[in-house]
Amino acid sequence: MALQPIFAVGDIHGQPDMLRAALDLIDADADTGAPVVFLGDYVDRGPDSRAVLDILANGLAEGRPWITLLGNHDRYMRNFLNGSGPQYPERLGWLHPNIGGRTTLESYGVDVGDRRTEEAIRRDAMQAVPAAHRAFLDRLRTMHLTEDQIFAHAGIRPGVPLDQQEEHDLIWIRDPFLMDTRDHGRLVVHGHTPQQGPVHLGNRLNLDGGAGFGRPLSAAVLRGRDAWLLGKGGRIKL
Repeated sequence: MALQPIFAVGDIHGQPDMLRAALDLIDADADTGAPVVFLGDYVDRGPDSRAVLDILANGLAEGRPWITLLGNHDRYMRNFLNGSGPQYPERLGWLHPNIGGRTTLESYGVDVGDRRTEEAIRRDAMQAVPAAHRAFLDRLRTMHLTEDQIFAHAGIRPGVPLDQQEEHDLIWIRDPFLMDTRDHGRLVVHGHTPQQGPVHLGNRLNLDGGAGFGRPLSAAVLRGRDAWLLGKGGRIKL
């Protein structure tokens, strides 16, 4: 039986133009129509997180074969809006400069001036963020499995059965996952840890090419454990 293709898109971080370009590459690929897994972190840092969520929410509403995973930045936004705040052991709030929530709220026209209280900003955010965007954040999944791949935003906890993985690891883990060279039974496809470009290490594929810092957004097509980066000139084997 031929291996089934599946696309994956790395961390978008508020970059709608990069997302549109990645979707154009997918539409132009020979395997277009196959499922597309978005690896999370749709918001923060980039110039227009609102436009990114518009594109993704509208695509899902149109019935596109898209799987949208939860990233740590997406959970930050969801929990800020619902009032639950950071989840242990997160130490910083979404509005902290290192996280990027203020930039995201500015894309919705929310006043995030330093003199305003967090509660006042939240009240305005609940008015400004469309219900469709809040519903999108609420429906994000932590993991997607195929016969050959494990898709998760940050990776998995090595040695822990997949049905026992914890959400915090799936959206936050770095070590010990990044240092683990063992085979995980399937190729782990993840983002979260920005690189200068996509990196295939045999047991895992990191597609966070650093779009949140202005570097290109990575889109790839996979068959089994093989992966190709999509570009204007076609596919490049990873």
